[in-house]
Amino acid sequence: MENYTLYADFIKPSWAPPAELFGPVWTVLYIIIAISFGYAAYLAIKKRISFTTFLPFLLNLAFNVIFTPIQFGLQSNILASIDIVLVLGTLIWAMAAIWKHARWVALANIPYLAWVSFATVLQFTITYLKW
Repeated sequence: MENYTLYADFIKPSWAPPAELFGPVWTVLYIIIAISFGYAAYLAIKKRISFTTFLPFLLNLAFNVIFTPIQFGLQSNILASIDIVLVLGTLIWAMAAIWKHARWVALANIPYLAWVSFATVLQFTITYLKW
């Protein structure tokens, strides 16, 4: 079953965005993520930042990538809720860690932070409404 169809079948709050919005939003966010991750990786490879500074970028990417398979493959709202909190937490960590090295990277991720914050509330609401 297609992700849009599964999302349409969820019990959602009235303020939930339509499925068609997710594609364009994530396209923009993935560009931001790719540039941020790429620059942080470059800094780490050149040893301008420590692995500890780069680690939250790696973890954020991993947690972000596994969200869709958890939510729509496993169809587990509980695990997806845990994962989205990990996405949010590692994003905040990444933004804080990179701040003193490349403030523009942290600032560029504000739209990603806003969307993931919204998505976290939406995920928890969907999980609650399913119960």
